[in-house]
Amino acid sequence: MFCVLLAVLVLSPFTWTSSFYDNPEQDPFPPTSPDSVEELHRKWDFEWGFSGISTFAHLKYVKCLSEKDRPFDIGIIGAPFDTAVSYRPGARFGPRAIRAASARQTSFRGFNPRRGLNPYTSPYTILDCGDIPVTPFDNALALHQMTSAFLELGSRVPAFTHSTNPKPKLLTLGGDHTIALPALRALSKIYGGPVAVLHFDAHLDTWHPAKYPSAWPSAQSDFTHGSMFWIASNEGLILNGSSAHAGLRSRLMGWDDYEDDERQGFLRISADDIDEMGTAGIVSAIMERIGTDTPTYLSLDIDVLDPGLVSVSPFSHSEATLMSNYQQCPGTGTPEAGGWTSREMIRILRGLETLNVVGADIVEVAPAYDGAGEQTALVAAQVGFEILTSWVGRGLSEIEKAKGKADESQALGNRKDEL
Repeated sequence: MFCVLLAVLVLSPFTWTSSFYDNPEQDPFPPTSPDSVEELHRKWDFEWGFSGISTFAHLKYVKCLSEKDRPFDIGIIGAPFDTAVSYRPGARFGPRAIRAASARQTSFRGFNPRRGLNPYTSPYTILDCGDIPVTPFDNALALHQMTSAFLELGSRVPAFTHSTNPKPKLLTLGGDHTIALPALRALSKIYGGPVAVLHFDAHLDTWHPAKYPSAWPSAQSDFTHGSMFWIASNEGLILNGSSAHAGLRSRLMGWDDYEDDERQGFLRISADDIDEMGTAGIVSAIMERIGTDTPTYLSLDIDVLDPGLVSVSPFSHSEATLMSNYQQCPGTGTPEAGGWTSREMIRILRGLETLNVVGADIVEVAPAYDGAGEQTALVAAQVGFEILTSWVGRGLSEIEKAKGKADESQALGNRKDEL
């Protein structure tokens, strides 16, 4: 009898205490009066790092090329093109990989303490503009498509209209490094002349196309990811004497490679130079070369970083374990040993905020060669975050300067009136 009574008490819904795991269904149906748009956004317009459609840093996705009525100040645009490479293909998947690796960058946790701002909650409108639908079958057509796309987006009126923000800026996710040529062609038209190039790379990329030996020459084969700056220089798109390479360490055809490069007006900073100069010295050399006013295109090939940092560990003698623990950026098409670390690269980028960067790219991320932890794409995503932070930081500083000058002019006018 006691057992039966105990069972009734335990199973009775009237005596069972509600627990955390119950579903009381306090709001089983939406309210009769629908929520306001603001309330719906408050409830549902939120994404965790692991949720949502894969855009860069969970930014609003807009097909900017076809939606001209959506103004922006900074656009993230993918250029999934890799049919002009000399070694390993695969960078067409770079934009997708970088976006996925940026998932932990969110507007609610995007504050950059080194600069004291969150680029994703600033007055500037930043959109993920999707990808340029680049053909994989015809490089000449692909070049035309990319040039047209960069010109279309870069010529728009920005969302935040201010004298310090005359044109929107594009951060392009590559793709192989040839995408820099159409970007420079577009910038030359938008800004009315050549721009400086700040080029982070293991390779010169100013090689004469004939340096690639072939018994079957063609005009289209001149367009490669090692010759695009040579082409750009010969088209008058690059400021001769105001541009710089940094992180160089590749093999050459001979000393005449440097002679060709010098004719194109680049300062060369090798990867080894960081040992004597430090990151501050690298920054100083670049700033002295380019200055703070010159319109500059920042082009960062991910192979500027070391593909595999391996240290001897007292806890493991397995080569595979060491490689998996210490890989830096293996996911690229033409890796070169002896590069910079991601920490050094980020430190250098942070020191260059006062450059007048009018466009930028992150190229040669090839996820097929990356590790299981997608470390190359993660570094690329962080580089993107630093570039966005610097753009916003410089813009806000320029606004403050303009406001200070206006206040000073107003005060001077008031004093004159009093006299």
